[in-house]
Amino acid sequence: MAIKYQYNKTSLQGLEKQLKIRERALPTIKNKESALRLEVKRAKTESRELEKKLEMLIENYRGMHALWTEFNAELIRVKDVELDVRKIAGVRIPVLKEVLFEITPYSMFHAPKWYAGGIDLLKKLAKAGIEQDFSVRKLQLLEYARKKTTQKVNLFEKVQIPGYQDAILKIKRYMEDEENLSKSSQKIVKTRQNAQKQEESL
Repeated sequence: MAIKYQYNKTSLQGLEKQLKIRERALPTIKNKESALRLEVKRAKTESRELEKKLEMLIENYRGMHALWTEFNAELIRVKDVELDVRKIAGVRIPVLKEVLFEITPYSMFHAPKWYAGGIDLLKKLAKAGIEQDFSVRKLQLLEYARKKTTQKVNLFEKVQIPGYQDAILKIKRYMEDEENLSKSSQKIVKTRQNAQKQEESL
């Protein structure tokens, strides 16, 4: 990123102000980055655990495979999913509060005895699947935010702060050179004037 500046005091003050803003912001951004790194690690662990839980429930479901041909799939459906939003290191993350099911009434006397257990297993399966989806989405959001924050840290540390420091140094050197040239030229003029006065007095 090329920093635009002019060789004057106004430009110098503007650059110094921008540099201070970035130097003050950098520690906060670094803290956010490390917090996000930690949250990404947690989210990955949580996602793996939920995946294992879901696989285990699927295995239980497969174990009763022969019975599921008798099951009426219209007895249970997901009615609603209640969400909440939580901020993690400044990132808004959807959080699953509750999964609401709608169960169609059925006759306990005419239906097979295992229907109640089957409905319970399907509830657990559906909830685990939805939790897993949320976990994956949470991980994606956190990883994206961490990536963006890391890019910002790198931009500040490796590009902008050194760029502003370099520009400030160049302006200061230029202004010092200008001042030295001005003083030198004043001395030369003064010396000439003094020489002329001495010639005139002779």
